[in-house]
This record gives sequence, structure tokens and C-alpha cells, in this order.
Amino acid sequence: MRDKGEFLFTSESVSEGHPDKVADRLSDTVLDAFLTADPYSRVACETLVTTNRVVLAGETRGPATVTPDYLAHLARLAIKEIGYEQAGFHWQNAEVAVHLHAQSPDIALGVDSAGNKDEGAGDQGIMFGYACNETPSLMPAPLYYAHELLRTIRDLRRAGEHAVAGLLPDAKSQVTLRYVNGRPVGAANVVISTQHEESLEQAQIKRMLMPLIETTLPAGWMPPENEVYINPTGKFVIGGPDGDCGITGRKIIVDTYGGAAPHGGGAFSGKDPSKVDRSAAYVCRYLAKNVVAAGLAERCTLQISYAIGVSHPLSVYVDLQDNPYEVNEAKLEQTLRELVNLTPRGIREHLHLNRPIYVPTSAYGHFGREPDPQLGTFTWEKTDLVPALKSAFGQ
Repeated sequence: MRDKGEFLFTSESVSEGHPDKVADRLSDTVLDAFLTADPYSRVACETLVTTNRVVLAGETRGPATVTPDYLAHLARLAIKEIGYEQAGFHWQNAEVAVHLHAQSPDIALGVDSAGNKDEGAGDQGIMFGYACNETPSLMPAPLYYAHELLRTIRDLRRAGEHAVAGLLPDAKSQVTLRYVNGRPVGAANVVISTQHEESLEQAQIKRMLMPLIETTLPAGWMPPENEVYINPTGKFVIGGPDGDCGITGRKIIVDTYGGAAPHGGGAFSGKDPSKVDRSAAYVCRYLAKNVVAAGLAERCTLQISYAIGVSHPLSVYVDLQDNPYEVNEAKLEQTLRELVNLTPRGIREHLHLNRPIYVPTSAYGHFGREPDPQLGTFTWEKTDLVPALKSAFGQ
């Protein structure tokens, strides 16, 4: 993202009821079920959802007590919690097929520790992390507000608030912000498309959501009314998996930084933390966030690469954008490697990832969320490296 001049930048979010997010939720439900039974289970679960049909497929290695029937039961409960009780997608009536099989022994051979060999990465790949000082959560502002709009609607809908009566689980948002000299100064336009009951008209939904948009955006950021697009097609009754097929891992930009930073290509949901697609992306965010929180940069992009079966990272790269504080980036790369063991085992142990903590990540972004000490979620959002980073760079 540019840091000079005036420009517009856009990010989108999708709700927990979006078909792809339903799929992500169910994949992480499977993962958490296995990690509850055995913290060192191996899981790679893909989910497909469509009209009254759910397919869970992939590879696992874990206790036999996690049966297909149990996973089908958990999937139904997850669908119920999201709010689907529609003719075309109903938590009770949908057919749930479970096609999970044992993990390939060839993959296990490269990943498992043995003798003097430490655990290897579950696959090759490049992972990115990013942080910037545009919001208190050190996330890009367009994505932050796109998520906030949908989270607020979700919370009101679940609470049964009259203000959103008749709105249904499937929704999308899009926020375009105007930047001046690298800083967001206001919203140029906002888009919200939300599924609704047949009885609601577009004008009614707009009256519902306009006050919500205004209270979610910072004071003075509201765009002109003609630049707020609510259900621009006019009608959105058939939605969720009945309106569109959903598949795990199709919303990787929504899950990360809204396009403000690079992405290595790997999805997160349904993958246990031996898969560096997930765990290394989390540690990249953790390191980048701590760099910005320590005052070493206004924006930090970080990349780590791995090879399947190899424990140590092949590369660590830090980009401080224009580096306004003239931090030695090579020294920073080395310091970060000294502060955190970046092997798959080291990441898992440092961030406490071998726990059933993943369902909450499956919607509204994996990053920029508050850590919950009781649940043990979002440990990668902590800023506990700040004192050591400040000390290392004389801050």
C-alpha cells in the first residue's frame, strides 16, 4: 500500500453464514474435536456445503473415539449456532457425509520427530505476516471496519434485537477508505449485502443498517448516502449454502489482511498446527505485530519459508516499508529468530497451538482479535516481545 499522495483502498469481509465461511467453520469444528481428544492429532479437513448437503473429507490421525457419527453431530450443532433453519439448508435436515481417512504415512514420515530428527514442516510453502498502526489492533483499517460491520450485525441478530429483525446469516461487506499521505481519513463508500426474510424490502434494510454503519465508522468518516450500497441487487432471500456452494479455504484474503499485504496462498481452516500454512502464518503475524507495537516501524511485512519434512525455516525476510526509524532490517531478522524458535515445534509450543482453539478463528478474520487468556485463543495477537525488541534496538 502506498504511503504518499491520495488514493482509495478497499477490503471486504463475509459473515459466518457465508457458504465458504460455513465450510471453514465445519472444518475447524472437526479440528477442535480431534485436538480435544488428543492435542497431537493430525487433521487436514476440507468441507463442501450446498443445498441441504455437507461433505467432510480429508486426512486425520487421532483417537478412534472421534467417530464419523460424532463429527456429523458436531457439524449439525455448528450449523444451528450459525442460524440455519431454512428449507434449503437446515441443521436438522441436511445430509452430512463424513469421508475422512488416515493420514498418508509418507507425509507422517517427513513431519514426525524420530531419533535426532525434530518435527518437520507439514508442507513446503511461504507464509506472510503483516501489521500497521492504522487501528488499535494494528490491522489495516479497511478490513478492520469491514469485519466490524458484520460482527455487529451478527451480535445483534443473535441477541434477537429488533433493530435487525428479519436479517439472516449470510452477509458480505466492503469498505473503501480514502488515504492521504498513507493514513486513512474517511470512507469513500460502503457496501453491505445481507440475506433477509421475504417480507423485508430493500428500503427497510437500508434504514436498519445506516445508523449501524455510522456508529461503526469513526466520527466524520461516513460517506455520502448515495455512496452507501445496501443489497444493491434489491433482493437477497435465497442465501447461504442453498444459494451458493461453499468450500473450505476460499476466503484467504478476508482471513488475513484484506489485500493490504501479500499472501503465500495457503488456507488455514481445518489444518492442525503441524501444517505451517497455518502455524507459520500465525507466527508471522505475531512477529510483525510486535515489531510495530515496539515502535520499530509503522508497517511491517514478514515472510518465512519452509520445506516439507525440514524443521528449520529456509528464510526469514522483514520489510519495514520506507523504514522511517532506520532500523537495521538484517539485525531485526536475526533478533526475531533469536526471540522465537521458528521450527514447527517451536511455534506450536511458543503460541500454545495444540489446543481446541480454532472455531473462533473461522469467521471475521484470524488476525486483529483480542487474545482470551481463559480460552487460550488468539495467542499470536499478544505483544509480549515488545520489551525485548525495544531493548535490542535501544528504544
